[in-house]
Amino acid sequence: MLLQQALGVPRAWLLAHPEQMLEAGQQAAYGAMLQRRLLGEPVAHILGEREFFGLSFKVTPATLIPRPDTELLVELALQRIPLQGGFRLLDLGTGTGAIALSIAHARPDAEVVAVDASEAALAVARENAQRLALRNVSFVQSDWFAALGGQRFDLIVSNPPYIAAGDEHLSQGDVRFEPMSALASGSDGLDDIRRIIAQAHGFLERDGWLMLEHGYDQAQQVKDLLQQYGYSDVFSAKDIAGIERVSGGINSRIQ
Repeated sequence: MLLQQALGVPRAWLLAHPEQMLEAGQQAAYGAMLQRRLLGEPVAHILGEREFFGLSFKVTPATLIPRPDTELLVELALQRIPLQGGFRLLDLGTGTGAIALSIAHARPDAEVVAVDASEAALAVARENAQRLALRNVSFVQSDWFAALGGQRFDLIVSNPPYIAAGDEHLSQGDVRFEPMSALASGSDGLDDIRRIIAQAHGFLERDGWLMLEHGYDQAQQVKDLLQQYGYSDVFSAKDIAGIERVSGGINSRIQ
């Protein structure tokens, strides 16, 4: 991928030209990127973008890097959104906008609201919306629901922070270069999920869905929380690795 970037060519070109000798400028550009990678910097940061749900998203250190696991949340959301007609969706903690914009792209009739507490992250999401020429998305700087007033939605989705604050994985791999506020959430990783589940009733239409991505070992805890707060049809769904990665339920009451 770094070599493709340095040469400005697709992967197929690399495979078809194994004998190609790099020019000095190309070698220098590749070498600089390779050194950054050897120091552990994520490829997405070096390239400045990451593919998600068939679309290209700008990525910066101000945002979480979109990951394939999260495509499950988009797929589950799309199953619940009609192809035509009015529908309001809220994406909490939008980051690059990968979830919100993928849904908006696939459902142009839907009205999508994307929220993030970070203005730097929202700037990236807005740029991604412009790059994708999407007109059915709006952005709000908000600490979860705080700035949304009395708005209600047919579906709320979120990939919130869900790693325990002391988890050893926070000091390994790509996450070392990502914002901690988008990764960790209290001693058990569930602080933000608890807050979202507790408050979502006031922003969901009756029979509206709440769906959350969570950690590999948190499905039962999240389902218990959903049931505790009165959600019905509570479920968990497995990602491409066979891990229960998304849980959700229906709002059966109005606050």
